[in-house]
Amino acid sequence: MCGIYGILGLTGAAPDAPELLHRMGMAIHHRGPDDEGAFAEGPMLLGMRRLSIIDLAGGHQPIAGEDGNVVVVCNGEIYNFQALRRELEGKGHRFATHSDTEVIVHGYEEYGDAFLGRLEGMFGLAVWDRRRRRLLVARDPLGIKPVYYWQDAKRLAFASEAKALLRVPGVEARIDSGALAQYLSVGYVCAPNAMFAGMRKLPPGHLLVAEDGCVEVRAYWSLAPGVDESRSEASWIEELRGEMERAVREQMVSDVPIGAFLSGGIDSSAVVAFMSRHADRPVRTYSIGFAGSSGAALYNELPHARAVAQAFGTEHREILVQPDVAGLLPRLLWHMDEPVADAAFITTYLVSKFAREDSTVILSGVGGDELFGGYRRYLDEHYRRHYQRIPRVIRRSLIDPIARRLPSDRHHRLLNELRLAKAFVLADALPFEDRYRRYMEVFGAEERAALLLGQGGAFDDCIARAFAASAATDPLRRLMDVDLATQMPEDLLMLTDKMSMAVSLECRVPLLDQRLVDLAARMPGRHKVRGGDLKHAMKRALEGVLPESILRREKRGFGAPIGAWFRQELAPLVADLLSPATVGRRGLLDPEAVARTIADHEAQRADRTDHLLALVNLEIWARLYLDGESVEAVTAELKAQLAA
Repeated sequence: MCGIYGILGLTGAAPDAPELLHRMGMAIHHRGPDDEGAFAEGPMLLGMRRLSIIDLAGGHQPIAGEDGNVVVVCNGEIYNFQALRRELEGKGHRFATHSDTEVIVHGYEEYGDAFLGRLEGMFGLAVWDRRRRRLLVARDPLGIKPVYYWQDAKRLAFASEAKALLRVPGVEARIDSGALAQYLSVGYVCAPNAMFAGMRKLPPGHLLVAEDGCVEVRAYWSLAPGVDESRSEASWIEELRGEMERAVREQMVSDVPIGAFLSGGIDSSAVVAFMSRHADRPVRTYSIGFAGSSGAALYNELPHARAVAQAFGTEHREILVQPDVAGLLPRLLWHMDEPVADAAFITTYLVSKFAREDSTVILSGVGGDELFGGYRRYLDEHYRRHYQRIPRVIRRSLIDPIARRLPSDRHHRLLNELRLAKAFVLADALPFEDRYRRYMEVFGAEERAALLLGQGGAFDDCIARAFAASAATDPLRRLMDVDLATQMPEDLLMLTDKMSMAVSLECRVPLLDQRLVDLAARMPGRHKVRGGDLKHAMKRALEGVLPESILRREKRGFGAPIGAWFRQELAPLVADLLSPATVGRRGLLDPEAVARTIADHEAQRADRTDHLLALVNLEIWARLYLDGESVEAVTAELKAQLAA
């Protein structure tokens, strides 16, 4: 696991002094505190920071081939590197290390760009072909590892994190207005966009090639089209069980201590169960709960995690935290590079920091919900068939008006059920794509227009783009296509990468193994969700593997009670960061529209947790990156406001 970065002179001249590589590397020192490597020759500067995981002694990067013509840096892990190594050795290639990265060198030498299709893993990588003076940069198919890039007429620069690019002369920290609109829409910035004007993110499954002064970005991977209707449910379940176990086993390869996040939900519990079958010692597991704050009880999953840990005899550690949010947010948003409206980034950081005390690699259950139907929104069609049996006149004249008046609060059990019912009823009359949008959007079109001072018009609508790109006819497969193109890589995986790497912890996601993803894409939706039963096939596959109590327990998101905190402990912080004076000085949003959002949340007319988190994080991010304030200075400002 590393941070990679580089600069290519597009005109053939040396782009910058080699010392710039060190400055870029120090900006992301946290990604690789164990080692630093650099290559500087002609128009190419190539660098990396290394977190040593495999081949501790011999895995120094950059890595070159036998004749030194191909030079590679890679952030991530190639899980099938041993099989690829045997294949390439059989073709006459000689390996100098035991590192997984070296298969990229020889794979490129043997197969050219097509080598990317043979890799199974998570990666952001760069290949410099010295003979052709050609640079290839690629991001893994699912987008587990990020890659940012920037170019002008003379140079192309790339890095694992945006903050490294900001060290390059000429790269300015200016906000992109289109990315801002997209952020307000979905709560994150979706590739190829980035929040910084002039910067881009390489989309998942894409490569960038720079040769002869030209830069081209193209896809090298896509999900197999269509579903397979020819198989029985029993055969799907048998294959799914075997593939989950294989993926976990293959991702346990490590020369340093390894553990697992454990929430007590199906996904993380399945990972721990399969790890226990193949570990030569008790698996280390880590869980987190919140204490002493509003809404904490609803997010405390420690008893469930403890039950799983006991069932599999893990070396279990758990922690109850009362987080210093004012002290956390500036540092976490600095690590994120871009603002995000997802409270899971707080939880992910805290549990990563806890796990890093005695593990360097962690396995996570991220991905199971998206692949195998774990979200309530996937029940929309099921409930809609029943709801539409009610006469339309009753739905429109009686139920709709009542639903609009229902109070909402996701941090209270009853009010959260009312929130979900309200969202369902008010989306019922919309077309399929718009119903999905209502579940996923933060600020809708009218709200964005009001917020953006009337400038909320055209922008890159990543949800519409993802629906247009999906050729699936199976409704659940369509939703999966959209999730894998939007929220999964640019929200969940982005925050997982940034928050784990913030503490130099490598996080692996075996449920997003490419063969598992392909299996999920081919499986008909009726097996994934059966009636009102989410994750039907996955639960069946895990019968006899997990305790029945875990298979049938209610789902709870891996987040924090941030909405309750905004009403109580953090109310002074919200009032200051989103005051009319502060919003007016920033000049990005309309103060009156922001004030209405706060008032709706405080009065529980609507749950505005995501909306307020989006706005609060935007202002803190702007102070850090647009105003150039230090993390320490912004933290002091927030703490002073709370103290006052």
